[in-house]
This record gives sequence, structure tokens and C-alpha cells, in this order.
Amino acid sequence: MNFAQISPKNFTFVFMMDSKDIHKSPIKDLISENYVFASVLHYFGISFFLYEENSLQEVCQKFKVNANQLVSELESIANRKEPTSEELYLHPIEVLVAYLKKKHYYFLRQELPFLSSMVSGIKQENEFEAILADLRMMFPLFVEDFIHHVHEEENRLFKRIQLLHEIERDEYRLTDAIMILEGSPTARLAEAHEAHDDEMEGIRKLTKDYFLPLDAPISMKVLYHELQNFERELIIHAQIEDQLLFPKAVELEREVLRKIKKKINSN
Repeated sequence: MNFAQISPKNFTFVFMMDSKDIHKSPIKDLISENYVFASVLHYFGISFFLYEENSLQEVCQKFKVNANQLVSELESIANRKEPTSEELYLHPIEVLVAYLKKKHYYFLRQELPFLSSMVSGIKQENEFEAILADLRMMFPLFVEDFIHHVHEEENRLFKRIQLLHEIERDEYRLTDAIMILEGSPTARLAEAHEAHDDEMEGIRKLTKDYFLPLDAPISMKVLYHELQNFERELIIHAQIEDQLLFPKAVELEREVLRKIKKKINSN
């Protein structure tokens, strides 16, 4: 099936253009060159789809935002680099947990609010009207399930890892440590995590795998791009957990168990 390839745009256009040209350019033109500009505008409290025809200068004046600061934020995002799996593997488990918690915060505080604002705010009186109506019913349910999943993961798995570290540092009596170790083994948590349903399957089916004609409105291109990008991030996030975090957690648990058995045998 041939369809428009929705992929991140090149960041360099912003810095090659004269600042006056950037400030005078319509929002829709800037976003057409770089979809990430839409999320930067959202970060500053601006819904791009409401001001597509306005210039950046006009929008910044309306919201009392420094246009240079906005462009600087875009540059900051362009230079941001995610650690590779190899780099994460070399770090101790507590660094890996901190990284995953930071990603959870990013998903909940930035990605999901931005997606939600588009789903609820974009208006189209064309073939996309029905899809948007379905998304407005489906997406809040997805967000609710996702938030529950994140909280469950932090309250069970991350808490389990914290408890293992505390036992390793002899912060519990032997009887209490044994009781903790017998409850919710890490291997069981790993099995439950791997069996988790495809979280965005319904959205992917509704959008026909994010299919868009080439002449689709810019707001729909940004929405589909962000949905697709979010799904890609979730896949990478799950792989980091399954392939790095759980093996490290299982090994940590084995080491703690060996230490506890040694204590029992010495008593």
C-alpha cells in the first residue's frame, strides 16, 4: 500500500533561515518543514491547529512568548540524544530505573497532553471528521489504561527493585527480608509484562496504520505523525524493560537470595 511517509522533519531549516523570515512565516509553513515545531508550540501553551494561518510573530505576541526562545527550544530538542541500548546496558540497574522513570514522566506530562489536545481540538469537515470523532472516544480510554499501566509498573516492579536494594544493604531483619522476597518474584512480573496487550492496536487499526493521502491537512499529518512516533517510543521503551531491566532485576534478586541463604546457613 502506497501512502504518505510520516517521518520526523529535518531540524536544520530553522537555523538556515533568516530570523526575520522565521518570525514572519505562517505557522503551517514552519510546521510543514518540521513537525516537531507543533510540540514546541504546545510546550508554550499554543495550539498550532488554531493559528495555522498566523505568523510566528503574531502568535508569539498574542501569547507573550519570546520567538527566539521558542526557536531555541526547538534547537535544544534537535540536539537531544537518547542513550543507546548498549549504553544503558553498561549502567547499573538504578540508573536504568531512573531513566525509565524520566521517560514515564515525559510520556505523562508532555506526549499524552499534546496528543490529547490535538485529538480533542482539531476540527475537520471532510473525510477525517468521522475518524476524529472515533479518536475522541477511543483516545481518553487509551490514556486511562496507559496511566494505570505506568503506575502499576512503578508501584510493583520499580518498588520491588528498591526493596531488593534495601535488603542488599541489610535494612531489614532476616525474617522480614524473607517475607519480601517470597512475594511477587521478579520473574513473575516479567511474564506479566511480556503478556501485556498491544496498547495502541485499536488506534493503529482506526487510522489504517496511520495512512494519509499526500494532500491531507497539516494538522492531520502532525497528529498521525505524533501517534506513530508515540507508538514507536512505547515499543522501544518496552524492549528496554524486557531486554535490559528485567534481566538485571532477576540477577539482582538472585544475588540478594544468595546473600540471604548465606545468612540463614551461618545462623
